[in-house]
Amino acid sequence: MALVDLLGETVTKKDKSTVDVSSLSGEGKVMGLYFSAHWCPPCRGFTPKLAEWYKNFKATAKGANLEIVFVSSDSDETSFQEYFNEMPWLALEFSKRDLKAKLSQRFKVSGIPTLILLDAATGKVNEGDGRSVVMEDATGENFPWTPKPFEEIFTGPLINNKEEKKTTDDIKGKVVGLYFSAHWCGPCRGFTPKLVESYNKMKEAGKNLEIVFCSSDRDEASFMEYFKEMPWLALPFGDKRKQALSKKFDVQGIPTLVFLDESWNVITTNGRGAISKDPEGKDFPFYPKPVNMLSGDTASAINENTTLIWFAADSAGAAANKELLIPAAEGIISAAKAKGESPPMDFLVACEDEDEDDIIEGLTEFCKLEFSNVPFLCIIDVSSQSIYKDYDKKAYTSDELKALVTKYLDGQLEKQKLR
Repeated sequence: MALVDLLGETVTKKDKSTVDVSSLSGEGKVMGLYFSAHWCPPCRGFTPKLAEWYKNFKATAKGANLEIVFVSSDSDETSFQEYFNEMPWLALEFSKRDLKAKLSQRFKVSGIPTLILLDAATGKVNEGDGRSVVMEDATGENFPWTPKPFEEIFTGPLINNKEEKKTTDDIKGKVVGLYFSAHWCGPCRGFTPKLVESYNKMKEAGKNLEIVFCSSDRDEASFMEYFKEMPWLALPFGDKRKQALSKKFDVQGIPTLVFLDESWNVITTNGRGAISKDPEGKDFPFYPKPVNMLSGDTASAINENTTLIWFAADSAGAAANKELLIPAAEGIISAAKAKGESPPMDFLVACEDEDEDDIIEGLTEFCKLEFSNVPFLCIIDVSSQSIYKDYDKKAYTSDELKALVTKYLDGQLEKQKLR
């Protein structure tokens, strides 16, 4: 996606003159999107460091190929301008609130300060954790921070729990599960036996699967004690690839299980949920379904991505809604896949089921939903703290659902603040 599609035709300078976004694009150039706000103490702490780094880097030969645009979360234009005056770069005009919300949604910005570094020719993300780049690459030696392909990161030695040496060549052509875990982690120790049982059943059934343990253990003795429980392979203890893989797959907590297909493209980063739901591996290799039921395993999507939830009065209604939603969801997923991007929306259906009372209650409180109006539909975007609610239309056709989703993604539907 071109920068103009992301930012519009122009961005602004502190004197309120404008710069054509098209002039900032080009091969070898990098665009930084700096999501920040004056009211945010961590932002005010990081901004001076970023400004100093920016000035130093712009003075180098590579500096001409970098620009940063401030994307403000300030609550009023006066605060925006006061904060922007401290910055040596450009900004998205404060009045472009809808565009700001789209950027937050697209790049899944859940907290600030966040610095996203883009390839200015393609609009694709080079580095999602620009804050770490600034702190770790003081001279910009690794500019333009182009992400390494998975195979380049992953290739190297492996071991089994008998300490026999293997390599990643031994598992080429297999579905690979990367298991981020540690002995000291209680939830990991609870999940590992379940994963072992599922793994053994799938291997016995002839599934083309291998798992690689990526350890967060603090010492080699703990690593080996824990690894002896596992029938699969592992990165050697202390291997630097573990940190690189955690970063590539944005592993925020453990246990995390990432499944990759035979060509080592991501199938799902929620392998833990897939195994919990399907311990027999009937749906191996666990490609995500376009529409899911709201449950403890799928509810995390609401925090991670814009999510459409269609509530029905009973389970039969939810099942019917699911079938109607599938064409719209598949269209969104296919379009994103063709661009090499993640889908901009997830799709769930729900009903007032006893098993999900806690989730329904939490949603009711957080989103101020009115369950007296079931059936109804809502679209929740946690990143921009907004929600679209439709209590009036009780039934949709598949075509109407496609149109609704398109209008939402194009910013044509009126949203409310979550808080």
